[in-house]
Amino acid sequence: MNELIQTIENVRARLGALRKHALKETPTRTIIIDPLLEALGWDVRDPDEVELEYPTVDGKSVDYALKINRKPVLLVEAKALDDPLNDVKAITQVVGYAANDGIVWCVLTNGVNWKVYRSVEKCPAPDKLMYEVSLDPRDSEDISVQDLARQMWRISRDEMAEGTLDRLGEQTFTDGKIRKGLDAIMRDPPRAFLNILRKSTGDESIPTQKIRDSLARICGKTALPTQGVDSIHPPPPVSQIRQPTGRRATQVSYDESRHLAGKPQEVVELYRAIDRFCLSLRPRAIEKRVLKIYVAYGCAARGPRLKGTFCYTVIQQHSVVLYLRLKYARMEQPPSCARDASSQRWGNCKLALNISSLAQFEEAAPLIRQSLETPT
Repeated sequence: MNELIQTIENVRARLGALRKHALKETPTRTIIIDPLLEALGWDVRDPDEVELEYPTVDGKSVDYALKINRKPVLLVEAKALDDPLNDVKAITQVVGYAANDGIVWCVLTNGVNWKVYRSVEKCPAPDKLMYEVSLDPRDSEDISVQDLARQMWRISRDEMAEGTLDRLGEQTFTDGKIRKGLDAIMRDPPRAFLNILRKSTGDESIPTQKIRDSLARICGKTALPTQGVDSIHPPPPVSQIRQPTGRRATQVSYDESRHLAGKPQEVVELYRAIDRFCLSLRPRAIEKRVLKIYVAYGCAARGPRLKGTFCYTVIQQHSVVLYLRLKYARMEQPPSCARDASSQRWGNCKLALNISSLAQFEEAAPLIRQSLETPT
């Protein structure tokens, strides 16, 4: 991985100069993509390992087919350096090529942004985005080069041979589907499900409505139907905040879909894990509010503001940033994902954690609990 770290550092150092040349696809491949693939263990000069211009069913081709034992396991479609990679037609095309050939994984990249898709999922092509890595310092200023390399390493030859990405992808997408199913059940519990719950309690005298009310409390639901994306913990009533416009104030509503739309599945599942953890610290006592640029967790209160907010959550394209009620300067051994946020306006939250994996979240969980327990 050391070679990959060095290659990423070289790309980041030269990126400004390279952008001045407005590199088209071919020089982007030669200058950026090929060296990164080589650093990931793929021999781009061996057609048995990396087939260039891999033919597709419609007579066109994909730029790279990466192979294990001469069998394609990952397609890579390259674009020009300045391509934003948001064209739905291009995404659908490369995902479709992979799916048609029974290849689970495909990548769309401009050399700097790497979008990894799981082609076999039954959903629109853009929603098959597993995760995304950006080597641009402007997008990843809070992420170390080592963490970027670890994310990139998932598509290395060694890891693809080990099936690491297969296991992670299946787990991530399956969890999302199960949560969606659970949410549907919790929103409108079938009578058979309510009967099973009643029997399992040992008290069959509990009225159906009381079981429904209990499910709502346990799962963080409110009396009113929630909106937005699926979750085991559906959002509380959509936050209403006052934004002054002259002498008048207007009411603006937001929900989780604003923050999760277009995000990779891994980031969505990472946020879900953080959300469940925060709400579970003190069931019934903690509430979350979904605002314009963040989701806040604190003690329940009337009105748009929470009391004692202990965690602000900002969902980004490549990670989830947490702002906690702790001080970086007082930490003896801060985790690698931590940084000082004392110069930013997050109330008493002076510690930022840039979480890009479940492993980092497990490292951060005790700090979230400590933030809750820290006096305001």
